[in-house]
Amino acid sequence: MMKRCCSGSRLVATWILFLSVSAVVAAQEAKLDPARAKSEPGSATLWYDIRDLGVEGQGWEETKSPFDRLPAKAEGVVRDAVWNLSRDSTGLCVRFVTDSPTIEARWTLNKASLAMPHMPATGVSGLDLYARADDGQWRWLAVGQPKVAPTNSVTLVAGLPNGPREFLLYLPLYNGVTSVELGIPKDRQVARTEPRPEALRKPILFYGTSITQGGCASRPGMVHTAILGRQLNRPIINLGFSGNGKMEPELASLLAELDPAVYVLDCLPNMSSKEVEERLEPFVQTLRKAHPDTPIVLAEDRNYTSGFILTSPREHNERNHAALRTAHEHLLAAGIKGLHYLPADLQIGTDGEGTVDGSHPTDLGFMRMAEIFGSILRPILGK
Repeated sequence: MMKRCCSGSRLVATWILFLSVSAVVAAQEAKLDPARAKSEPGSATLWYDIRDLGVEGQGWEETKSPFDRLPAKAEGVVRDAVWNLSRDSTGLCVRFVTDSPTIEARWTLNKASLAMPHMPATGVSGLDLYARADDGQWRWLAVGQPKVAPTNSVTLVAGLPNGPREFLLYLPLYNGVTSVELGIPKDRQVARTEPRPEALRKPILFYGTSITQGGCASRPGMVHTAILGRQLNRPIINLGFSGNGKMEPELASLLAELDPAVYVLDCLPNMSSKEVEERLEPFVQTLRKAHPDTPIVLAEDRNYTSGFILTSPREHNERNHAALRTAHEHLLAAGIKGLHYLPADLQIGTDGEGTVDGSHPTDLGFMRMAEIFGSILRPILGK
């Protein structure tokens, strides 16, 4: 058994390495035109708009602002709180190839508040850079630390070895951006990466709460959704709305317009058991009517880490879990196929060390969530 496992791991590593090499080769034919970049007098740096590289994580093209997560038509349809949160850029990222030894970044934020009391500025308003290692795996490389509002300009990394390499840049989690640019020396190139293979192009769509949005990751790449995107080599659509993931019919209709590989519904932390009883079944029915065969994951809300001793949070979890199980049973009895159920157990561990406040995960908690969510997503996705 061990031999087969190791053999499988080598095959996966070989495939990932092939994809990364292929991306670099294809990028030679997808170079951005330096004439489209901005230059400044006396500077050897060209500033490229990341939109020319293709931004991942947006379900709709018709947005009010370039980095919104809901379409422009949603304004006035969804609640104002949901609309305002949809202007945050969580889950958006860009892949690119460059041979530059130095990568700079410049980004302009929507909101003046860079951090929260329980979440650092690097996660709320920063950028996060990953690079393909020589074995084909994504490895963290640098974080863009925001110091002021609205515009920050930083050197993300310097001293990179010669030769083209693929990179992945994540945008802020709890702030929005009006522009993001990469600074590349004039004598170097930046290019789009090769599109993913056809079988890996459909995104995984997560709809949820502040936890889905990324509270309280230390940097944008540490949310469980982003971790899973790297591990599964899939684009991710993150529709987490802090305090406002409530399974409203307006959101069901919007989500039904998209065609993901999987829907992951993780709204219970923002809902009461009564709301689960009233809203979950119609929400799923709307998705299923539009997409008869798309898998849907129903996730219990993670257990409050204080629930081992405090009655109120424990009972809140128990009521929600019971309501979700009942709704799941009703949907199965109604003939709804392709449903998958994710229990709360182990989502953030059992030692109480996975959150910043008993509810919102730390980076450790998000790593644990990625493992548990991945355990149900991998069989659904096949390989």
